Amino acid sequence: MDKVAKAIEADAGQALPGLRDSLAEAKAGKFAEVHTPEKIKRRGRPAGSTQAVTKEAVKLRLDADILEALRASGEGWQTRTNDMLRASLALTGKVASAR
Repeated sequence: MDKVAKAIEADAGQALPGLRDSLAEAKAGKFAEVHTPEKIKRRGRPAGSTQAVTKEAVKLRLDADILEALRASGEGWQTRTNDMLRASLALTGKVASAR
């Protein structure tokens, strides 16, 4: 094991504190830890809702002042914008009123 530690330190170009202890633990089998599903932290974006009606992502060009006012209304501004558009179109009879 000392031979391995010397080779690793030679490759690193410096003494590595704790290297020999780590190698001894690895040799003794203390290097492995069981990661149960409860211990694993999920990464990334959470799964979306599973509602039957899904929305479609679109690219929409809006006047800067309109967009600023919508964003200034806080979190959920996209949903409120969708609701406003639905209410406006419902008045003309082009879509059903709020779901």
